Amino acid sequence: MNKIVLLLVLMIVGTVNGQILEPVKWSTSVNKISDTEYELVATANIDKGWHLYAQSVPDGGPIPTTFTFKGSKDFLKKGNTQEGAGHVIDDPIFDMKIKFFEGTPEFKQRIRVKETVPFTINGTVEFMVCNDTRCLPPTEIDLVFDVK
Repeated sequence: MNKIVLLLVLMIVGTVNGQILEPVKWSTSVNKISDTEYELVATANIDKGWHLYAQSVPDGGPIPTTFTFKGSKDFLKKGNTQEGAGHVIDDPIFDMKIKFFEGTPEFKQRIRVKETVPFTINGTVEFMVCNDTRCLPPTEIDLVFDVK
């Protein structure tokens, strides 16, 4: 009986310790601006108490949020990915002023369509997420944008 109880306790402890934290969920959408221009929107849904960093951070800081779009004959990127105002604070973990985002920030990339729609754009986002006491390792997530 004691062995069964010990085994159950070890299984529960192993399950709790083995859970992977995913405090950021990503979603995508596409806004039509004109017949030849669209806006790709990547939205981060960040759990309360967590934040992710801007696309530009000081040297020695966290991993910045980086978007990569797979090239295609169907479109051309117009400029760089745009982000909202976010918050700039003296980050206690990295001991520097850093811009970060909480809640549901949007990142927008404009494109010009070269061919006819519909088509799909594949991309990735790499980001680092932290709370007030720790940071998780950088994560890369695949993004899919359906241009219609």
